[in-house]
Amino acid sequence: MAITKDKVIDQITVTENGVVLYREATKIMEDGVELTKTYHRTSLYPGQDITGQPDNVIAHCDVAWTPDVVAAYKASLEAK
Repeated sequence: MAITKDKVIDQITVTENGVVLYREATKIMEDGVELTKTYHRTSLYPGQDITGQPDNVIAHCDVAWTPDVVAAYKASLEAK
């Protein structure tokens, strides 16, 4: 009987204002059969420090966070 714990990023979404949302699933498996699954969600905002985030999430941020997107996001915060 082998019990394992697997973590995987199973969703990455970019909103229209450039916020990157991702979901990490944690699965507890016994002999290849899933016993439980839990989720943890994280939001990253344009221009935020993403040091230490998963590589595939950083890749999405690098594409989505153009200088124009970051500037528009910061401007929207200042307007509030």
